[in-house]
Amino acid sequence: MSTRLVLLGPPGAGKGTQAARLAERLGIPAISTGDIFRANITGGTELGRKVQEYTSVGALVPDEVTNAMVRDRLAQADTAAGFLLDGYPRNVAQVGELDVILADAGLALDAAVELTADPQVVVERLLKRAEIEGRVDDTEPVIRHRLDVYAEQTAPIAAVYAGRGALVQVDGIGDVDDVTERLLAALSAHVR
Repeated sequence: MSTRLVLLGPPGAGKGTQAARLAERLGIPAISTGDIFRANITGGTELGRKVQEYTSVGALVPDEVTNAMVRDRLAQADTAAGFLLDGYPRNVAQVGELDVILADAGLALDAAVELTADPQVVVERLLKRAEIEGRVDDTEPVIRHRLDVYAEQTAPIAAVYAGRGALVQVDGIGDVDDVTERLLAALSAHVR
């Protein structure tokens, strides 16, 4: 059985950790847009050069470039058994583009998994990570701003998937192993 998933959640909810764990347990690649960007830049691809034009000046990569990279990545052989997208789609327009990418390949998304997290717990978690990792730019106002941006731009994606009956919500707070097991149980109940 193939599994095609999107992983959503606010900064600090544990998406990166859980994406890697889920991908390993499900035998599918975890695909993050950041990894795609870096691979294309390192590989010197045309798309990589476009990404570098934006990132080198601190600008966001436009949707059309991101969409093209995701389309290319999802066409690779290792995604035949499924995939887990982490960091894409980031807005409702990208949801529509992902629908087109999958439809063109004769595929459909199995679920959008949202890791939920209490904002105060997330702020505390990210402040602790900033302290441990020496991230001086991760101050409480910056973290709260990132959470606001998430709520404004990315959280509406959850509403789209909920309207389609494809949203699976799981509490992302707690022991890492417990969260992984909650995710797997919720997916098992949803994806049949």
